[in-house]
Amino acid sequence: MQESRAVWLPYRSGEFSGPLPDGLSYHYWDGLSAFPSDPRDVRFVVVPPVPAKQHEILDRLLNAAERLEVLQLLSSGHDYLAPFLGLLPSGARVSTANGVHGEATAELAVTLLLAAERGLDDFSRRHALGQWRPRVFPTLSGKEVIVVGQGAVGKAVAARLAPFGCRVVRLARTARDTADGHVHGFEELSSLLPSTDAVVLCAPLTDETRDLMDASRLALMKDGSVLVNVARGELVDTQALVREAGSGRLRAALDVTAPEPLPSGHPLWSLPGVLITPHVGAFTDAFVPASLAFIAQQLGRYARGEELANVLPLLVAAH
Repeated sequence: MQESRAVWLPYRSGEFSGPLPDGLSYHYWDGLSAFPSDPRDVRFVVVPPVPAKQHEILDRLLNAAERLEVLQLLSSGHDYLAPFLGLLPSGARVSTANGVHGEATAELAVTLLLAAERGLDDFSRRHALGQWRPRVFPTLSGKEVIVVGQGAVGKAVAARLAPFGCRVVRLARTARDTADGHVHGFEELSSLLPSTDAVVLCAPLTDETRDLMDASRLALMKDGSVLVNVARGELVDTQALVREAGSGRLRAALDVTAPEPLPSGHPLWSLPGVLITPHVGAFTDAFVPASLAFIAQQLGRYARGEELANVLPLLVAAH
């Protein structure tokens, strides 16, 4: 009889809308409690979505899962996995949830941009003080917005901005023409910044995008423009942003920061013109059903021996 392959899931089997594939042994694991079965035998693990504990979870898991075949992430980004690549068993595949939660993250990106443009952070502070202080803020209509990154999130952001009457400028690693219009390459960013009214960061964190918005590029943004970041905090030079926002020259709306979590007392918290949400872009009431549906599809592919979705290119790890 063929050995039943162990699968660890952050959801219980009864939470799925239908039966899971036969031939697999399912175990619930929240990432923080004791292992639900012998970790030396687990073949497929869906990493529990606990952002603040990802390093702890991966360290425990990958030091014990000797026969792991699939590491399924529930995030689009995977930069936090880098320190653990050397612990992956030879031949193990890593799959992301790219595209699963793009709509929710894009929704927050546009919300942050609108809130920043219309000064909702300022009005909220006045609200807390009981002050009626009308002010004139810009409209989004007619503004030029650079959307950096043309993955699932970036494309969804661009699509949502068009109805507001924005001139959307798409930018990604390589320049190309698409059905949605021209996409500029990263090397064009500096030349585009002086004329834009807002920049929305949706790109993954890579060696190329780390500090993409450094002091020199922030300085190129015109007075009063807005920087929105729903990607990774490390895409932005935080100290340079503090200086620019502190002077009142730039505004920012951030769902991600560096460092993260942002410590109490950090200057970003108190700067006027800066709006912060605590990395909640993907976490809506749609997160669980979307994750469950995606996991079920991936398990079906795995059980049938088919190629998984969103498998990362081969990453050579030292063993």
